[in-house]
Amino acid sequence: MPLHIETPLIESGAMSVPGQSVWLKMEALQPPGSFKIRGVGFACEEYVRRGARRFISSSGGNAGIAAAYAGRRLAVPVVVVVPETTTERARDLIRREQAELIVHGASFQEANALARSMVCASDAFIHPFDDPLLWQGHATMIDEVARAGLKPDAVLLSVGGGGLLCGVLEGLRRNGWAGVPVVAVETEGADSLSQALKANARIELPRIASIATSLGARQVSEQAFDWSLQRPVRSSVVSDQAAVAACLRFMDDQRVVVEPACGAALAVAYDAASALPEFRTVLAIVCGGVTASVGQLREWSA
Repeated sequence: MPLHIETPLIESGAMSVPGQSVWLKMEALQPPGSFKIRGVGFACEEYVRRGARRFISSSGGNAGIAAAYAGRRLAVPVVVVVPETTTERARDLIRREQAELIVHGASFQEANALARSMVCASDAFIHPFDDPLLWQGHATMIDEVARAGLKPDAVLLSVGGGGLLCGVLEGLRRNGWAGVPVVAVETEGADSLSQALKANARIELPRIASIATSLGARQVSEQAFDWSLQRPVRSSVVSDQAAVAACLRFMDDQRVVVEPACGAALAVAYDAASALPEFRTVLAIVCGGVTASVGQLREWSA
């Protein structure tokens, strides 16, 4: 039995306009609060089959929560290393899932280096976005869309390190939809994919200058960059303010709280009629995230 659930696919009345419908894949309703459990859960189950007796995870928040949740469900101990930028809420949620939490470094890169150095022979390293097993797990959301009978003209999603992007691209490929365009959205200050595509090289940001810390990978994964050059991937960048405003509007429209990393894609979804006018059916991945509270969103908005 997989650790993720099949999430609702619903048409958004607030985002759709005559001639264009926007459909929401509600990954925010996963038990740990984000799409991450699809890939992380799939990877954890596979590593247990291979003999792993402990999981070591590096994360900015949501992947660590998913790894901790998976470990608790599989009765495998988990260590999660997060950077200092990880919110107190995310840290508390990781601890609530009974994982050992280590806070280290000013960014994900430092936390990831420490986590990798801790891995022993009987451990499995659970990367937050750069592992083919993750992409296989994330691809199941597109399998579910295909089973529901909806073929989108475009897919809209947020990008951090590129795990979700790779998973969606894999899902589109294995369902025979490789030609469907993907619109990859980042926030200003966390736009490593956008800048890499402009430079035609995998550049590394000097720092993360965005409140959307879940998008805070200073360098997008190699596979995400390569596939973005080979597939119909469009890059889009929005402001923190636009991402937060979209979160608050989405909360009113759908009664669901998501974090600014998810709000980045939602900001474009709310403006799909003008930003993506050529597409009649747009699929927006509501990736979720639980590291921001309603109070925080309102503070950021103010």
